[in-house]
Amino acid sequence: MYLKAVICDDDACMREFLNSAVKEWAAGSGYAVTVSSFPSAEAFLFEFSENKSYDVLLLDIEMPGMNGLELARKLRAENAMLQIIFVTGYSDYISEGYDVSALHYLMKPVSREKLFSVLSRAAKLYEKNSKRLLLECADGVFRVSLPEIRFIEVAGNYVTVHADRDHTVKSTLGAIEKQLDESFYKTGRSFIVNLDKIRQVTKKEAILTSGDTVPLSRGVYEKLISEIIGRK
Repeated sequence: MYLKAVICDDDACMREFLNSAVKEWAAGSGYAVTVSSFPSAEAFLFEFSENKSYDVLLLDIEMPGMNGLELARKLRAENAMLQIIFVTGYSDYISEGYDVSALHYLMKPVSREKLFSVLSRAAKLYEKNSKRLLLECADGVFRVSLPEIRFIEVAGNYVTVHADRDHTVKSTLGAIEKQLDESFYKTGRSFIVNLDKIRQVTKKEAILTSGDTVPLSRGVYEKLISEIIGRK
């Protein structure tokens, strides 16, 4: 698997250490990794405006000019899949990391063991997020990331995939189901739901974090609960 990593830290020694450590982790884990380094948030943001295809970001918080949290907010607005790992000497900002869905905080001085563990988590999430559903719609061909999908429904000869953007395609639910993974569960003849998007389950419906509701066929409630518990 190929990963594109980036380091953003104003400390040249830290950039050198992280660069070396990421390559050492990659060699030991069997990943192909390229690593880029930037001395400031502004420098990386300029690069990101031209190329958004980064997978893992090791980001310092306290930097001159734009700090790491400001940068993370700008990046997150354009790339929901980027795995952000804060590398910092300050614990004051940890709560703010939730706003940008940071994967982890590594406190300086950083140990290779802890860094390797977090990088392995990032790689597993990347593998999951890289899975795509291929849809041939009337207005073109789309590749939709599976974690973006909330639920899928069929009406007549058409299937609608509800994700960041809704896509309707002429197909059967069974044909779409073959492209999905274990995160999805069929709640009846007409609906498939993403288990990771469920907030609450009643006897008659699954209520999603988005507020959408997906109806449950008779006898599905107990099975759906078992599936959700099994993912914990």
